[in-house]
Amino acid sequence: MWPFQTKTAPVEETKASSDIVSPEGWFVAHFGGGPDDIAATAHTALQVPAVASAIRLISEAAASLDVRVQRKVGGVWKDVPNHPAVKLLNNEANEWTSGFELTRGLLIETLTSDPGGFALVTRSSDNRPIAIRKYKPGIIQVEFSAEGDGQPLYKKNGKALRSSDVIHVRNAFNTAPISHARDAIAFARGLQAYGRQLFQNGARPGGLLKTTKPIGDRGVEAMLKGWTAAFSGSQNAGKTPVLWDGTDYTQLGLSSTDAQFLENRRFQNEEIARAFRVPPTMIFDLERGTWGNAEQMGREFLTYCLEPWLRELEGAYGRALLTDDERRNHRILFDRDDLTRASLTERATAVSSLISNTSISPNEARTWLLDLPPREGGDVYQNPAIQVQAQEPTAETKPAA
Repeated sequence: MWPFQTKTAPVEETKASSDIVSPEGWFVAHFGGGPDDIAATAHTALQVPAVASAIRLISEAAASLDVRVQRKVGGVWKDVPNHPAVKLLNNEANEWTSGFELTRGLLIETLTSDPGGFALVTRSSDNRPIAIRKYKPGIIQVEFSAEGDGQPLYKKNGKALRSSDVIHVRNAFNTAPISHARDAIAFARGLQAYGRQLFQNGARPGGLLKTTKPIGDRGVEAMLKGWTAAFSGSQNAGKTPVLWDGTDYTQLGLSSTDAQFLENRRFQNEEIARAFRVPPTMIFDLERGTWGNAEQMGREFLTYCLEPWLRELEGAYGRALLTDDERRNHRILFDRDDLTRASLTERATAVSSLISNTSISPNEARTWLLDLPPREGGDVYQNPAIQVQAQEPTAETKPAA
């Protein structure tokens, strides 16, 4: 019987491409996820300071390192400073993009986009790379072979590209950290919005006014105006109005809810740091940072966070900037020395020990320590503490019989 017998026409199911960071508009409209309640896009997620700090930390730390091209000769890796990739990755990737900006942009896109970061190599007639162009996210698309072997198929505005011309920096699990931390970022943005509204529309006063005397409508209106003028807005937080006759003031302390709010904000910073594998102290959450553990956390950042990204970049650059023949005995390498370099005193002590046991020459030490030019006679591997073997005496120095 009606209305249970009423039949509706079947609805054809349609599917649209969408990712976890950028849901479709109809989804946001019906279930939420707009800019006021969830981090739906990379842009809104970057409004969370912890997210922006983590992304800048990783991308700028990697981009600040020099990039080398090396060739293996007789079991030893030697620099190839004239390789075209050296100029593109260290100086100018193209006429409007530096090597620093290229690497930084690739990592920013990778950290905020599930497909990863993309750039396109332009080659000369003899197949040498002469420029690298970084496009806006979405210009270069990637699909993977239906055979399931992971072979990528690249397109630019619908036109197929050679895989060897595309620099593709990929994410673990094919999912960006910003997607893994979507709920944590949404929670952090919600806490930010709550705090903003708290102080913008009704900053919490430092006390409460109570009166036992009738003050009338005009008195209430006047008191409300004074109260609003004294406490509305963050600039008036904690102020106290002048008391009326017969009015008592009761001081209000920090409630358990307020304390939990502050604790939640700190915890969300830690959650976001976990998603990016960044120590909290590196995004300036210094509540538990001390002189003793800050240095150790810095080492862990280099080892467990930055190093995997450097390996990924080296592989992506090598696939696109080295020929098939070069990949047999060439490699592209980020110089980690700038990040692992200790203080001058510690470095001098270590270098002195290496010279003494003849592991390095004085000229190599000059280059590593202060990037000084070589000096004459500095290529000899010899312990300075051991005197040079005495020369045969001459007629002037030979003692008299």
